[in-house]
Amino acid sequence: MAPRTRRPRTYDAVKIRAAVTAQFAHLADAVRELTPEQLARPAGLGDWTVADLAAHVAWIADSLAAGLARPPAAVPELTAVEWPSATASLAGKISEAAKETLAGAPLAELYERAGAGMAEQLAANPVGSRVLHLWVGDMTLADFLVTRAVELTVHTDDLNRAAGLDVPIERQALAATTRLLADALALAAPGGAVEVRIPPFAVVQCIEGPRHTRGTPPGVVETDPLTWIRLATGRTRWAEALADARVTASGERADLAALLPVMS
Repeated sequence: MAPRTRRPRTYDAVKIRAAVTAQFAHLADAVRELTPEQLARPAGLGDWTVADLAAHVAWIADSLAAGLARPPAAVPELTAVEWPSATASLAGKISEAAKETLAGAPLAELYERAGAGMAEQLAANPVGSRVLHLWVGDMTLADFLVTRAVELTVHTDDLNRAAGLDVPIERQALAATTRLLADALALAAPGGAVEVRIPPFAVVQCIEGPRHTRGTPPGVVETDPLTWIRLATGRTRWAEALADARVTASGERADLAALLPVMS
């Protein structure tokens, strides 16, 4: 019997647009209130400070607006689920872009300009099938917006931990981030030997081995959305999460350490 082909997950484009806009607004409100002491703290992301992280978030919105302002590309080269693995090659370029963004204007001005530009371009481009010409590879607007939800969710969590904040995360953004990173794991390690459960948002099967059709699978991993996001992006190590009981894993193949992170 031929292996089953998993149908790509779809996302509600209207809800994703709303989540991206709302999450950026939450971050803009928080960044305006950061003190010089908070801005100088390490962000926990290489040599970035909180100020660098905040500038990167402004760049996320600005790059979306800039992508929409450019002439469209012909065909997409990359889907949303392929995007996490493609980001590793851009780490240096993105870091430089953040520093250049921060040098351009005060943070409050950067956020005001980026937010206005993003809102204007999204209003002018309601069709998600438009293909954007991007550093990482050409993508449809619908797919790229899902990746923006991921970026904003991940960096909201980064900012909360680094600056001691409690910026809310939009439920739709959290759900999309959890699902996309879970699907990226399944894409990188196809199979049915392990079921990864991240309630209430995602369940995926991965890793070659015995496939189950009903009942308990050979291996089961379960965790909460934020822990999963931190594991999938390298913020938390597998062994650390297990030791702290933030992850439960049963079955001989239920060790994801070698497969994480799925996004750098």
